[in-house]
Amino acid sequence: MPFRATFACLWCGASHSTRGPDDLEGWAQLCPDCVGKAGDNGFLRFRLHQAIAERGAASRADDGEVAASGTTAATADPAGDLDREMIEYYEARASEYDDWYLRRGRYSHGPIHDAAWDAELDAAGRWLDALPLQGEIVELAAGTGWWSPLLAAKGVLSLYDATEAPLARARDRLVAHGLRAHLHVRDAWAAPDRPVDALFTGFWLSHVPADRLDAFLAVARAWLRPGGLYAFIDSLDDPQSGTTDRTAPADGIQRRRLADGREFRVVKTYHTTDAIAHSLEAAGFDDVALTTTGRFFQLGVARAS
Repeated sequence: MPFRATFACLWCGASHSTRGPDDLEGWAQLCPDCVGKAGDNGFLRFRLHQAIAERGAASRADDGEVAASGTTAATADPAGDLDREMIEYYEARASEYDDWYLRRGRYSHGPIHDAAWDAELDAAGRWLDALPLQGEIVELAAGTGWWSPLLAAKGVLSLYDATEAPLARARDRLVAHGLRAHLHVRDAWAAPDRPVDALFTGFWLSHVPADRLDAFLAVARAWLRPGGLYAFIDSLDDPQSGTTDRTAPADGIQRRRLADGREFRVVKTYHTTDAIAHSLEAAGFDDVALTTTGRFFQLGVARAS
C-alpha cells in the first residue's frame, strides 16, 4: 500500500495523521492503538510486517536501488508480467466469457456433464442469495457481472474489475435487471479506500498464487468493517469445467486459448479448504464456513473479527 499522511485506520476506522513520511502508521494505514494490538491480531500483525517491508523498499528505491513491494511489479518481475497478461486475457475474453457459464460452444461437454454444471451453478446462486449480505457491498474482479444483479438487490453495490470490457457487459446485465451499481476499473489488489459491510469475489481466489493467498485475504479483511462478511464462489478442479481443449495448470500457471486462437497464461491454483481456512483466520476472520456444490464450485463465507 502507498504511504498516506492522513487516513482512516483499516481496522477500526479512526482518523489519524502521521508526523512524517517515515511513520510506520502511514505505511500500515493503522492508527497507533491498532499498531499496538498487532501482537494479538493476525491481520494487524500481517499488515504491520507488510508496512515494514514497504517502507524499507521505498527507502532503497530512494537510494537508487530497484525496489518492488506488495503487488507493484518492477519491469523485470515475472509475477508482474503474468498479472498483466492475465488482465489482457480477460479484456480479450469479455465477449465469450458468458459462454463458460452457459455451457455454449467450446464449453459444452455433453448433456450429462452440462446438466450437472447447470444444477451446481444454480445451487451456488441459491447459496449466495441466502447469505445475509447488506449495506454497502463491494464486488472485486467482477468480470461480466454474472453474480452482480443478485448482490445489487441486497445493498448498495460497487462493482470493480481491472479492465473495462467486462464491466461494460456487467453494466448491460444490471440495466436488464432494472438494477444500479457503481462500476469502476480497479485492480483487485488495490488498497481499500473505505470500509464496507460486505465483500464478494467470484472465481478470483483461484487466480491468486498460493504464496500470495495470505496477502490477498489481508486485503479482503481491510475492506470490511468489524462484523462484515466476505463471501466467495470459486472453481474446483474438474476436467469438464473449462473448454473442451482445456489444459491442466502446471506449477500454478495455465495456458488459455480464446475462440480466435490467441493464447494467454493465467494463474490457476485450486486452493484446498484447509489452506483457505488457515489464511482467512490469519487475516482476521472468524466464523469461517467452507463447502462445495459437489464437482464444480467451492463456496465460502467468513466474518471480519
